[in-house]
Amino acid sequence: MEEVKKYLNKAIVDNNTVIIACSGGPDSMCLLELVLEQKEAKKIKIVCAHVNHKMRAESEEEALFVEDYCKKNNIIFEYMEITNYNDDNFHNQARLKRYDFFKNLIKKYDAKYLLTAHHGDDLTETILMRIVRGSNLKGYIGFKKETDYKTYKLLRPLITETKEKIINYNKEHDILYVTDVSNEKDKYTRNRYRHVVLPFLKSEEKDVHKKFLKFNEELTKLDEFLTNYMSNILTTIVKNDTLDISLFQSQEDFIKRKILEKMIEKVQEDDLFVIEDKHIDLMLNLINSEKANCKIELPNNFIAEKSYNNFKITKNKTLEDYCLLLEDFVSINNGNISNINNSTETSNYVIRINSKELTLPLYVRNRKDGDKIEVKNMNGSKKIKDIFIDSKIPLSQRSIYPIVVDSNNVIVWIPGIKKSKFDKEITDTYDIILKYEEDNNDK
Repeated sequence: MEEVKKYLNKAIVDNNTVIIACSGGPDSMCLLELVLEQKEAKKIKIVCAHVNHKMRAESEEEALFVEDYCKKNNIIFEYMEITNYNDDNFHNQARLKRYDFFKNLIKKYDAKYLLTAHHGDDLTETILMRIVRGSNLKGYIGFKKETDYKTYKLLRPLITETKEKIINYNKEHDILYVTDVSNEKDKYTRNRYRHVVLPFLKSEEKDVHKKFLKFNEELTKLDEFLTNYMSNILTTIVKNDTLDISLFQSQEDFIKRKILEKMIEKVQEDDLFVIEDKHIDLMLNLINSEKANCKIELPNNFIAEKSYNNFKITKNKTLEDYCLLLEDFVSINNGNISNINNSTETSNYVIRINSKELTLPLYVRNRKDGDKIEVKNMNGSKKIKDIFIDSKIPLSQRSIYPIVVDSNNVIVWIPGIKKSKFDKEITDTYDIILKYEEDNNDK
């Protein structure tokens, strides 16, 4: 950990306040200990920020563990509980609430640094996931070692280290930590990369994380160059956060995509929502549409809207009814529904349909009063409202949760919750496979 210690000594200016995001796990406890070693010499104030997501029975004990450590080491302990989630994507909502908490602490203590315990394996996993999922240049970067937010810096000092090295360091220095058992479950996409893909890469090259770090740094330099190059173009084409479509259409395709990426970056406060190729494609299709006025929904409750020669990306402040055509892909409510070619999955996140039994095309819409579904393997129908209650869907989400229907408004599927009688077994005859996927790419 000598490289990390040298970095911390150089990156953190003396006599400042440092906020450390700490879950109590091996990574964050290692980081907390490393910063604590420099507390006296650098005369820094350390604030430990712990978030209890209230999703596991062990959460209370973990909070007490971190608080006890802080008391013993004269560290300020700040605590937040998330008691409700008004987003159908737990990972996304939890991330947003965490960073809101951190930013409030930065203001409270006038802190100049926020430190998180993301390490080299996290970076490798993130880059791999985004390559497979499809992203843009900035998205493929993963995350940076340092991000300057003008009033404070976000630092990830452990980005040069592997999980194994962190665990070994903790053992050698008797650093205690708690273990989140959910990290062992392959239910989550990241865990599958962590348990299957990463071990294979390390068997080929034990320091593969350094290769990905180098890849990350090269893309960062390229992105910075393009950002500078794009500045003059943006000031001409985008004014008051509104894009002039006629000027936009005269640009090369690559420049068009970069313009849309920069518009998204402008409307969001932090780099928490990563734009994917499919989102840029949706926006380009919207701009090229023959319709004078139209809009689409993007992740994190953003709206892309075309109005004659103008195009804007804004935060959606109202919960409006929606009905979107489902062909190859639909992005809705921080998740997406895709028409895929093949899958062996049999959960409620995948449905197989014989189009001859329905009236195409299919649509994705929000719930209406009186909606009912003929649930698979159940006699009769059941109200969607009751299914949402049984599934403990937050009240704030029930009116906007996606539902797949055919052109006769027959409910085919409640993605991730229930499938209708139209769902086929893998051995049956079907010609459509739909998959619902939530974003969960944050650590």
